[in-house]
Amino acid sequence: MAELKILPDLKYTKNDEWLKIEGDIATVGITDFAQDQLNDIVYVEFPEVGASFAQGQAFGVVESVKAASDIFIPISGTITAVNNDLEDTPEIINSDPYTKGWLIKFKLKDTAEAASLMDAEAYKAYCADR
Repeated sequence: MAELKILPDLKYTKNDEWLKIEGDIATVGITDFAQDQLNDIVYVEFPEVGASFAQGQAFGVVESVKAASDIFIPISGTITAVNNDLEDTPEIINSDPYTKGWLIKFKLKDTAEAASLMDAEAYKAYCADR
């Protein structure tokens, strides 16, 4: 496997989602490790804009030729946007999981929940152990 791309300014979950917080809005996607494990992504199921989720709750599904995987929200919030580009071209996640392949944006409910997530170094170690 090629070296994993893990960005230093993001938070990570044990379910292989990444989180970027900008003010009171967060962006979520799946990590390079996750897209590599899934292989060719063929479909993404999104939540409705305006839906609210508690930390760790499933908000959507990513399907590949190998498997379907639930995606979990890293911290509580209300969906403000979904990446509609992925409806027609979900394979963007495979080529660019951290920028063009983002999944949702949401308004944060409690930023303190982010303290429970891994930083880049901890996530890198977590991936190495699998």
